[in-house]
Amino acid sequence: MPTCCTEAPRPVIAVREYARRRRQLMHLAGDDAIVIVPAAPERIRNNDAPYPYRQDSDFHYLCGFPEPDAVLALLPGRTQAETILFCRERDPSREVWDGPRIGPDGAVDQCGLDDAFPIDDIDDILPGLIEGRSRVYYHFGRDSDFDLKLIGWIKRVQTLRGPLARAPHEFVALSHLLHDLRLYKSKDELALMRQAAAIAAEGHRRAMRAARPGLYEHQVEAELLHAFRNAGAVPSYEPIVGGGTNACVLHYRANNALLRDGDLLLIDAGAEFACYASDITRTFPVNGRFSAEQRALYEIVLAAQDAAIAQARPGRPWTAPHEAAVEVIARGLCELGLVAGAPAAAIASGAYKRFFPHKTGHWLGLDVHDVGDYRVDGEPRELEPGMVMTVEPGIYIAPDAADIEPRWRGIGIRIEDDIAVTRTAPELLTFGVPRTVEEIESHMSTARS
Repeated sequence: MPTCCTEAPRPVIAVREYARRRRQLMHLAGDDAIVIVPAAPERIRNNDAPYPYRQDSDFHYLCGFPEPDAVLALLPGRTQAETILFCRERDPSREVWDGPRIGPDGAVDQCGLDDAFPIDDIDDILPGLIEGRSRVYYHFGRDSDFDLKLIGWIKRVQTLRGPLARAPHEFVALSHLLHDLRLYKSKDELALMRQAAAIAAEGHRRAMRAARPGLYEHQVEAELLHAFRNAGAVPSYEPIVGGGTNACVLHYRANNALLRDGDLLLIDAGAEFACYASDITRTFPVNGRFSAEQRALYEIVLAAQDAAIAQARPGRPWTAPHEAAVEVIARGLCELGLVAGAPAAAIASGAYKRFFPHKTGHWLGLDVHDVGDYRVDGEPRELEPGMVMTVEPGIYIAPDAADIEPRWRGIGIRIEDDIAVTRTAPELLTFGVPRTVEEIESHMSTARS
């Protein structure tokens, strides 16, 4: 009798890791503080149709609870319970329509929390938890409705207790503590990010195989989405699929143009798996073969990325990868005659920015542009093991650049990969996607044979 094919176990964040994160945060906040983190609200797309629900990244980081209408309260040093969740109760009549709910009892069991209460009881319970705490850590300004609720709970403490009320007198941005913790990825987080990267890599390979003159950009985008959803992931952001001159639009989103013979196709797309993001960009010829001009510019961008990745090491400043990429791109542009003068002068004057206007990377994690300061005490942050970043140099020559030879106009190229900083050499998370000219042309030739 044949056996069923079973899927390999997928990485997950262990309950003990969520508990460790909460302990770290409470230790930083201090015993006289309370930390309040609401879940992301549901958003309506149109009329009564909601957008697909995605949990708030900070809330997810601290407890992994996947539902809306929930609030996490952390009370360092409290004897009875330091970690409390307010969430929806089980409701069979609603679960028929919306699916099963975890409920307070399930939240305690599944998320390793000390206690949980129905969200409908928060007005009666949370003010009592706030009383006696001198500081509140919370994301003020994110959700004006919740801001008003929190202010109302604090006023209720003052009203009920009168002159003897011990209400908080200090309000601190939660990001001050929490986002520095999120910057350093754990072993379990890196495993999830490798999974997200592998899914995105398959999507890019699939798109590269499918692309050819006569298709529309959205048809190639469909190949990406197939790979993502087939693997249980979703896009970590709206994919950019820009053919020809559309590749020169950095945040191109229309994805509806016809792909033409002789054009390049730039695809910037990442997969999100279990809330963790990947971010990959590849640029390749629609017909499978680079022209001389396309190849010349592509080789510059590739060399810039290699130089930048080599700088992603502990102790190097955050700016080192960008500076390395700028040096290579400025030299290449000057050698091709696209920028006049010497490379050093092009860097000093910023002349290269006409063709390379953005930075070379950003933090990556639960958010595509993940949290974490890039500067500390006014200086570029030093890279440390556990940080994950993108490396994405590019060259873009506007189609209407009248002072540039026509053969160069309208070419847009970006190459992007995800890099984990380790104790030694950088780890390339997004391996397996054709990257060199030879790899790309070979991959596309095989797909067409």
